[in-house]
Amino acid sequence: MFRTALRNVLAHKARLLMTVLAVMLGVAFVSGTLVFTNTLSNALQKSSAKGFDRVDVAVQPKWRKGSGDTVGKAPELTQALLDAGARVPGAASAVGVVNGFTAIADKDGKLIGGGFQSQGGNYWGTKDPRYPLVGGRAPSGEGEVLIDSATAERAGYRVGDTVRISVDGPVLTPKITGIFTTDDGNVAAGGSLALFDTATAQQLFGKPGTYDEIDVTAKAGTGQSALAAELDKALPADRTETVTGEKLAADQAEMITASMSGLKQGLLVFAGIALFVGTFIIANTFTMLVAQRTKELALLRAVGASRRQVTRSVLIEAFVVGAVAGVTGLVAGIGIGAGLRSLLGALGATVPDGPLVVSPDTVAAALVVGVVITMLAAWLPGRRAAKIPPVAAMSSLHAKATTRSLVLRNTIGALFSAAGVAVVLAATTMNGSDGQAPMGLGAVLLIIGVFVLTPLLSRPLIAATAPALRAFGVAGKLARQNSVRNPRRTAATASALMIGLTLITGMTVVAGSLQHSIDKMAAAAIKADYMVSMANGNSLSTDVDKKLKATAGVTATSPLRNAPSRIDGMSEYLTGVDGSAIGELTALTLDGGAFEVGGTRVVVDDRTAKSHHWKAGSSFTVNYEDGKQQQLTVAGVYEANEMMRGIMLDNATLAPHQSHVTDMQVMVKTSGGASDATKDKLEKALGSNPGIKVQSKQDISNSIASMFTLVLNMLYGLLAMAVIVAVLGVVNTLAMSVFERSQEIGMLRAIGLDRRNIKRMVRLESLVISLFGGVLGIGLGVFFGWAAGELLGTKMTTYELVLPWARMALFLLLAATVGVLAALWPARRAARLNMLTAIKSE
Repeated sequence: MFRTALRNVLAHKARLLMTVLAVMLGVAFVSGTLVFTNTLSNALQKSSAKGFDRVDVAVQPKWRKGSGDTVGKAPELTQALLDAGARVPGAASAVGVVNGFTAIADKDGKLIGGGFQSQGGNYWGTKDPRYPLVGGRAPSGEGEVLIDSATAERAGYRVGDTVRISVDGPVLTPKITGIFTTDDGNVAAGGSLALFDTATAQQLFGKPGTYDEIDVTAKAGTGQSALAAELDKALPADRTETVTGEKLAADQAEMITASMSGLKQGLLVFAGIALFVGTFIIANTFTMLVAQRTKELALLRAVGASRRQVTRSVLIEAFVVGAVAGVTGLVAGIGIGAGLRSLLGALGATVPDGPLVVSPDTVAAALVVGVVITMLAAWLPGRRAAKIPPVAAMSSLHAKATTRSLVLRNTIGALFSAAGVAVVLAATTMNGSDGQAPMGLGAVLLIIGVFVLTPLLSRPLIAATAPALRAFGVAGKLARQNSVRNPRRTAATASALMIGLTLITGMTVVAGSLQHSIDKMAAAAIKADYMVSMANGNSLSTDVDKKLKATAGVTATSPLRNAPSRIDGMSEYLTGVDGSAIGELTALTLDGGAFEVGGTRVVVDDRTAKSHHWKAGSSFTVNYEDGKQQQLTVAGVYEANEMMRGIMLDNATLAPHQSHVTDMQVMVKTSGGASDATKDKLEKALGSNPGIKVQSKQDISNSIASMFTLVLNMLYGLLAMAVIVAVLGVVNTLAMSVFERSQEIGMLRAIGLDRRNIKRMVRLESLVISLFGGVLGIGLGVFFGWAAGELLGTKMTTYELVLPWARMALFLLLAATVGVLAALWPARRAARLNMLTAIKSE
């Protein structure tokens, strides 16, 4: 039986090629994902580990949790603690670490690196072992700075140049006194690092006289654990905690692995979709191969082969096909992994150097996936063939499915579909997070149900194309009849395309609706023309608001400040605003009371008010971060949204209780409204600062839209793999269908149907099948998009379903294009058949 199976593989190698390609693509996606994420993770881990080479023990502030009505905060690491750490037995030296956001502009005034990767810190003394100088000297005073060598090379800076820098708003123009090398992970990932002398860094980052961390180096012969134990004895346990360099490196590696895990899982999901789609193709291929060899299998049964042996011979064929696909997919996957790493570099993302990682797990996964998926898909056709009685098989009496089997299939499909719809509808009535799992279950049930019902659905839907196909004469009529001749095969072919278009359409519906809702939210909540903020979302200097107020044409501004507090034993963040201007800058809907902010009068969003049982006129006691209390009165309650929420009080009331006053954003209204000229004027007033964003409401919506578009395009690219696999499925089905109908095609040629009409018949058949799958996919995608939107609506009050008609028409055109392209080779093959040879074939 093994020799028989191997002979069949070699005999049908051309027909099995599409199956190998379908499995290979899925396996390549899986192995490429594993190679890429393992390579990236390994490079980042090695790069980050270098940053801890000179840290034996790190002393960090011990976070104090608030209890009762006190606000939790971290204690400060003072110079006294640094000195005490440096004196402990076994300590060779101790360095105080200060860090914070620092934006560096290139020579064109644009921000270097991503906002979140632009960092600043302190250079310790005249020689800092952490940052070896490659040129120049240590900085001294506010007018001097060091920059990393990678940033200097990218921007073309040299020692002695003046550079534009921003820490929290105002532009600084220090001179570069030196350039250093670093193993910092942010710099390796394309960011930048600027270093000031310690006193300047403490002042700029709002930490005068204190440190974020104290790094202690051990003397020769002293272990990290022993040094940590000595530091624990010498330093106050309620204010500090120690972490060894080994633990820091391990924690960093774990964080990198965790972050890579999310990316890996996301990519593997799409690989799984491609494999799932490929399963239909494999099952289809083996079903047709088995059907073509029915008499051969019957003869094997007649000469003594058991059912198990017949099934085993089909599975051996599948094993050979899966093994070939697994090996070729692994090789292709290694190429994909290397290509993705190169693509990151081409897109501007700096990836640390490192070898391409092909782990044994990756090799095993590729081979197992290829073999197991193929054998599972081939098992049912093999089992079905083995159950056919030899005599029936010899006379081909088994060809049509029984009425009982069709009724059973349709009943199962209807039950699954009904259950899926019911679960999805039930999930839409739940809270956003609670409804995610039920909705996922319902979606799976519905897709399975529709797949099972697809043969039943194919007849009426394909029949609806009859009027259009009549325009093509006999070729159109034959194409429609061929499409419904074998509903199961048509269903399996169309389902492969249906799944890809379901996901693409669903994501497009959700993304379009979200964008519309964000535009609506911005228009409904904000009357300000501009929002000013830091590029990385950090806090702004209060000087920014002062400069904006002094700018010609600005009619109103309000800085937004966040501050922790405790109210009724619960943590609440307060939002400080300019009480005299906030009403002019917002358009919030009041549920009760008056929008009045000033003194002890505040406004509260409806959700916070409900949680504390407040209404207009209610009073409550707030405990500020400095430990002081104050009685506040609710002047009004407004409807919360994603842009404006919380307890708003006047900055004049809040500021005295803040240890370090900064703004998160500044709202700006101008006499001329939003325009390019006004925006340019505001940016110039802030010194054309590389670290500050000046955004209109439309800019905010566009920036969010660009993120949606980027994510959506990435998903389209990933799902393209499933669509390519679906195309292979259509090609495979048509090619084998043409082979099965060779005699019929020969007869059609003999009675007068020319080659052009033969080609047209096959193309129209392919087009009808593809459009059938496209219509099902788009319909399911719209339903799932609506359902997901109902969940999002529980979190976003302005959410509104928007159907992207133009995109959906494009997707339907894509399905038609798939049909036309997939039919090119089978149609050409059908037209070139020799009619006499075809008539004599069985």
